[in-house]
Amino acid sequence: MSYALSPYLVDIDKARAAVASGDDKLRRMIGGRFKQQMAHADAWFADELGQGAPSRYEALRAVVAGGPFDAAHAFQYGYAYQMICEFHGRWLFNNDFSPFRSGWLERVDEGLREVGVTAVAVTDFMYGSVPAPLPRPDMLPSYGEWTAEQCAEGLAQWEAAAPGKREGLDPEVLAAVESCVDWMRQARAREGHGVVAFGH
Repeated sequence: MSYALSPYLVDIDKARAAVASGDDKLRRMIGGRFKQQMAHADAWFADELGQGAPSRYEALRAVVAGGPFDAAHAFQYGYAYQMICEFHGRWLFNNDFSPFRSGWLERVDEGLREVGVTAVAVTDFMYGSVPAPLPRPDMLPSYGEWTAEQCAEGLAQWEAAAPGKREGLDPEVLAAVESCVDWMRQARAREGHGVVAFGH
């Protein structure tokens, strides 16, 4: 089975602040921007909607309102939060992580550690937790984040690494590590921004 990561450069505090904000204007703006995407998602999850899951827009409404939530269909609120992150942020290049097979993120984390980068780990994006009070999905999407501080520290660790350590990595792993470095570099260039990613 293969998976994919959808990473975004975003002001994490701003995205989290949308949850339970009651900001109807923001909800309408997000709903308008992603109207076609939400219709496609509802068609894709038609079976789940038939079993009582909220539509994508209903899930977005609940996320912005702070509830009510149906934990049995927690995945919809995770995807609604992804729309919030996409609305406030910018998608990042993810070719090294779309698709990927089981064990790939662990290999990339090993590569990061081999070059001395310990501030971040791509497995964080599979085992993190969506902001409270959203129910954590039992299934996808997974979620995780690298704060602005973690990105700055990870980038400093990369820049301090001896070139020989980088050259010793498997070329595929090195390419993925360099993608992570690029994400952190972009985060450092935007004050207060970090990286979030959703696993599918």
